[in-house]
Amino acid sequence: MTTTSGTTTSGTTTSGTTTSGTTTSGTTTSATTTGSTDERADLLESLARHRWFLTFTVRDLSDEQARLRPTVSALSLGGLVKHVAAIEDLWARFLVDGPAAMGAGGDEWADGFTMAPRETLDGLLAEYAAVAARTDELVRTLPDLGASQALPPAPWFEPGARWSARRVLLHVLAETSQHAGHADVLRESIDGARTMG
Repeated sequence: MTTTSGTTTSGTTTSGTTTSGTTTSGTTTSATTTGSTDERADLLESLARHRWFLTFTVRDLSDEQARLRPTVSALSLGGLVKHVAAIEDLWARFLVDGPAAMGAGGDEWADGFTMAPRETLDGLLAEYAAVAARTDELVRTLPDLGASQALPPAPWFEPGARWSARRVLLHVLAETSQHAGHADVLRESIDGARTMG
């Protein structure tokens, strides 16, 4: 969904304001909200670009190739797609439900990097596409990109820290970009194919 100058679509206008307030998991947004259409469009375009780099890197691979671990790392291309989809989904749920959405750890966390025998690359890519569509809808419709949520206690978060929706989305973008780079190295190690160049 794209908004154009002077057009209101699904409750979002070009000024980035909406007429309805939303209360979600202890986070209250005002009736007039922030986040310009240009900013939202930039976020959507950047997310789409870096998702494309990751998914393009796994083009034409068999499931067996997607499970390979061609470097000293334990990472595989299928595992990276699975992980990035899971992390994006986790942060999208955080935007809606707050810190209650977080908390995966231990074996569940480690399994998130592994393409299981029953999984297929096509299936992982389809799940990633579904996650991306849900995130994109949030980018378009969140009342306020500046609204913040408390982060859950974790060694990698500063105690008492809060992240705005904007910062969460930038984190998802950085995570996707980082792992797209990892994927490029793995793919070149498998068959010499590169994402660029």
